[in-house]
Amino acid sequence: MSFAVTILGSSSAKPTATRHPSAQVVNIHEQHYLVDAGEGTQQQMARAGINPLKLRAVFISHLHGDHVYGLFPLLSTLGLYGRRTPLPIYAPAPLGEILTAHLRYFDSDLPYETEWHEVRTTEHTLLLENRTLEVWSIPLRHRIATAGYLFHEKTPPLNVDKFKIAKYGLTIAQIAAAKRGEAVTLDTGETIPNEELTYLPYRPRTYAYLSDTAYSAKAAELAAGADLMYHEATYAAAERKTARQRGHSTTEDAAKAALRAGAGRLIIGHYSSRYKDEQVLVDEARELFPETYPAVEGSTFMIEKRRPDSGADKNR
Repeated sequence: MSFAVTILGSSSAKPTATRHPSAQVVNIHEQHYLVDAGEGTQQQMARAGINPLKLRAVFISHLHGDHVYGLFPLLSTLGLYGRRTPLPIYAPAPLGEILTAHLRYFDSDLPYETEWHEVRTTEHTLLLENRTLEVWSIPLRHRIATAGYLFHEKTPPLNVDKFKIAKYGLTIAQIAAAKRGEAVTLDTGETIPNEELTYLPYRPRTYAYLSDTAYSAKAAELAAGADLMYHEATYAAAERKTARQRGHSTTEDAAKAALRAGAGRLIIGHYSSRYKDEQVLVDEARELFPETYPAVEGSTFMIEKRRPDSGADKNR
């Protein structure tokens, strides 16, 4: 089962000739979720080969234009593509008002419904849950109400050890019971504990998206154990005063957050346009957190399955 993050945009407010504003697609078990939607998002999805009709939901971190301007043309295009299923949109207020106005003036006859769900940016709340996934909000520290998002894979079903099946001569019904986490009673009357028969095939995986924010120890702690973390790094460490004034982070802030969270890997992005080469920012973050990688547009970060007793995956 796949768990991957595709970078569509890596620029801060001012786009450049080579960088688009913030947008990512998270693919969990072939369920696609758009996270932020800066200008040009649908073109970037096309370049990455991502079918917009596969989107299950949209998550917007905050209502600065470089994170939301690409949402409205995408809604129109989905109508042209013939989407029929409702599209949930999770975002802080007052996106509901903005969305209502857009639909009234531009998309009054969409063939599908848009469902806005308000994200309360001061709360760590479960927003979406299905059979394989939970998505939680993470309060962030920016100039306006802003939330990050934590994508947490649910624990996979237990596997039954094939050697134990043969050893105890388990029936189909007994195998099914073991998969449900139950102990199994043999025909002899002996009861075999579930942990003797089963094993967890892999550990649940987690992705933390920490968008525009000053350094927040609380946010890092809420993302504890993330296999992969995205954290904005708008500025180099020397610009820490500017970062604080504007509610943003430096490379050092992002690295500190990853260290505090115990993250497996760190992606940094949301670069200021003053930096023509993001490698200088990556190198700076790596001084504190070696497993730092740039948010290169079009790149995909896989979160591989790990054995329950293994450490965080370090392979990109």
